[in-house]
Amino acid sequence: MRSDRSSAGWPLKIAAAGGLLFLHLPILLIFVYAFTTEEKSFQWPPPGFTTQWFAVAWNRPDVWEALTLSVKVASIATLIALVLGTLAAAAVARSAFFGREAISLLVILPIALPGIVTGIALRSAFSLAEIPYSMWTIILGHGTFCIVVVYNNAVARFRRTSGSLIEASMDLGADGFQTFRHVVLPNIATALLAGGMLAFALSFDEVIVTTFTGGQQTTLPIWMLEELIRPRQRPVTNVVAMLVVIVTFLPILAAYYLTRDTDRISGSGK
Repeated sequence: MRSDRSSAGWPLKIAAAGGLLFLHLPILLIFVYAFTTEEKSFQWPPPGFTTQWFAVAWNRPDVWEALTLSVKVASIATLIALVLGTLAAAAVARSAFFGREAISLLVILPIALPGIVTGIALRSAFSLAEIPYSMWTIILGHGTFCIVVVYNNAVARFRRTSGSLIEASMDLGADGFQTFRHVVLPNIATALLAGGMLAFALSFDEVIVTTFTGGQQTTLPIWMLEELIRPRQRPVTNVVAMLVVIVTFLPILAAYYLTRDTDRISGSGK
């Protein structure tokens, strides 16, 4: 029997391979330069290979300070996004009111705007309100786009979950909290988890908004940007970049596997 799927031609395969190389070859170079013996320039090919820079990075307190700040900011911003993004998604998906689509657009708008516009707007607002720059101003800045990620995942799942499940739960005597815990939450849990992971990854490696809202605070991506202009121990920057790649890649990969099989939602289509 002849297959319905026709195999891709060689030009398409070559184009796909070229696109993948264009996207991922620079990342591979970061990994290679993390092991080079040359500390002042990015020389190709590397004159030699060593693992000493991992020990150097491990023993540098400025790396740990920047890493700790980034983890704190990303964790709190993700928690805020989970709460506000879920509530906004529930209101938009489950309620009919005047201006619902406009509100949905306003929620999504921050991630559509260029980061520099968001950064300037937040910096102006903090200056007018005389709010000193601190970790919390960074968190507020990151929350503007983290909420969007959670909202998009949650609102899609809310719309795929049948409202008859909630009505049946209430008819059987369950109160609002019991209905949320036993009916709603199991249906949206993977969407919230995926949205939270994506929000954490976005916050962890964010640079532009952090530049405008961080003041003297230095997150890990800002630390890497500053280290690139210093002609010493440059492989340390690549070691830290490897960490950022791993920390951001794993949540994105987990979010992909959590949301790829979402066709079977309880009560969907009923």
